[in-house]
Amino acid sequence: MNHRHLGQSGLVVSEISYGNWITHGSQVEKEVAVACVRAALDEGITTFDTADIYAKTKAEEVLGEALDGQRRQGLEIFTKVYWPTGPGMNDRGLSRKHILESIDGSLRRLRTDYVDLYQLHRYDFETPLEETMLALADLVRRGKVLYVGVSEWTAEQIARAGALARELKIPFISNQPQYSMLWRVIEAEVIPACEKLGMGQIVWSPMAQGVLSGKYLPGQPPPAGSRATSEAGAQFITRFMSEDVLTRVQQLKPIAQEAGLTMPQLAVAWVLQNKSVSSAIVGASRPEQVRDNVKASGVVLDAAIMKRIDDVVGPVVERDAKKTVSPPKRP
Repeated sequence: MNHRHLGQSGLVVSEISYGNWITHGSQVEKEVAVACVRAALDEGITTFDTADIYAKTKAEEVLGEALDGQRRQGLEIFTKVYWPTGPGMNDRGLSRKHILESIDGSLRRLRTDYVDLYQLHRYDFETPLEETMLALADLVRRGKVLYVGVSEWTAEQIARAGALARELKIPFISNQPQYSMLWRVIEAEVIPACEKLGMGQIVWSPMAQGVLSGKYLPGQPPPAGSRATSEAGAQFITRFMSEDVLTRVQQLKPIAQEAGLTMPQLAVAWVLQNKSVSSAIVGASRPEQVRDNVKASGVVLDAAIMKRIDDVVGPVVERDAKKTVSPPKRP
């Protein structure tokens, strides 16, 4: 397993992170989830990403149990805050109240005294950004949070937060966006904005919700038990399930074979070719999936292969950063 600095910070993370969105606490049994985490540790993954909203907080509990007993200093544990975690009006968003209460819940469930990275899961249009950043500054100074990041923010929002972070001396170091061969929204504006601030990308869905594994075939129904058939995953995968996209993905198979890679390995290796990407998050419902995915670490795809990939999928790629949709205002 290779490692990289997270942006221009001193924090080093594994090139491949283990994430438990959808899987832990919902899609797979706890014993399987723990086995997947053990496989990740065995393969050299040190970076683990979760969020308080995943499986309605159960995902954090499962990850905390799976990592319990590991040397804490050898791990980088990331979580997020924003989405509702309770019925109250203050159980959501990025208010000072919700942030300060949410971090304590996350630390309890994760069985740790601090998180290495605390990420703002979406932008909150109902809370002044200054209030949010001041709350984060307090958490950093109390030692509950070591570094701060965001997820799915626009370039403009990131720039505003970055300016406040400099004033407050907050280590604002990362962005967690969706990024894959089939979804390149961040390339136009978000990555340049982050590079100016020294922020790295921790990308999610490098396999486009599993579409780039090649298991979804044009003209055929999705396999039973796949993400396309699950309520939680289907809403994100639909945009990639057209006949055109699925046909093009099948054309990537000979490229992967010539590179000596599986389709998932090719997809993960592709995002890691971008120098702004510090780590690619992979999830798993079986330990063998983790063992396959980690082989993408350290892979170098030459210019010819990168061009062939772009020739296949380029025309169907979404590149317009302005089409990123912000979440609706909360009531």
